[in-house]
Amino acid sequence: MSPEAPGEPLAYHELHRAGRRGWWRPIVGVAAMALLALLVVPAVLQVGVLLYLITQDGPVIDEFLRLFDLTDITPFALAFINVTLAALIPITFLLTRVLHGLRPRWLTSVMPRMRWRYLLACLGVAVLALIATVVVSLLLPSQPTDEISTRINDFDTTTKQFALVVLLLTPLQAAGEEYAFRGYLTQVFGGLFGTWIAVLGPAVLFALAHGAQSAPVFFDRFAFGVVAGILVIRTGGLEAGIAMHVLNNWLAFSFALSFGDMSEVLTPSGGTWWSIPVTLTQSLVYLWLALLVARRMGLARTADPTVLVASRRRV
Repeated sequence: MSPEAPGEPLAYHELHRAGRRGWWRPIVGVAAMALLALLVVPAVLQVGVLLYLITQDGPVIDEFLRLFDLTDITPFALAFINVTLAALIPITFLLTRVLHGLRPRWLTSVMPRMRWRYLLACLGVAVLALIATVVVSLLLPSQPTDEISTRINDFDTTTKQFALVVLLLTPLQAAGEEYAFRGYLTQVFGGLFGTWIAVLGPAVLFALAHGAQSAPVFFDRFAFGVVAGILVIRTGGLEAGIAMHVLNNWLAFSFALSFGDMSEVLTPSGGTWWSIPVTLTQSLVYLWLALLVARRMGLARTADPTVLVASRRRV
């Protein structure tokens, strides 16, 4: 990949074309991200957890193994998962700078920085999209389920710990996934293959990364990935995807804390095809409103390649 000609604007998914040359760089980058995220970072964190448990009273091995029991998740285990996924942010920053020769801030947007006003506006848009899904849900036939209780869970010490983890770490976990899938992978696929693969490739990998799941659940995650992928290209940054991801996760975990079980959020086994109209409603309403807000704010969608090349030279 060679830098684009000066004066030709680059969309978000094309930014790697202004980075260091070499067709092998994105391939090595994807492999390195997988290695760091799946093996290195978890291993380092596990060593830290072991050292911490050794200083505490109680069975060290039993407590350590509970980190991997997703059928009976603990607040400490949820925090471990969130921190592991949040580590995708510095991982993608490192790869962007060292491997592609671009400053990490170009992962956030074409500005290049976080556009906080748009991020906050998208949180409000996500709420409106959620209201639309509730309306559609009320119009659909009721589906039997044994996963949701009408009784509010007790707000005990464990619930408080879960709530604290969700409030503080869920935004970082959601942002980490967005920087990996809609950030780095979008720029990798976009630089190699073009726009449509830049949207569809990360969306498929995002859905697959959540492990075994039913077809409706897979479709829900794939649809989220497609919408977030379109938004990152059409708005020139990650803000819309991060906002929707954070709100969705906050809602799912809050609902589980109030009425269900936290483990079921992490390992959903159910799902019905009646959820598809709900998924499409949320996705399309959010897509339309987020694009409308971006247009009203006059957000930049492309970057000047001369600025990118200059950034590369200063690395």
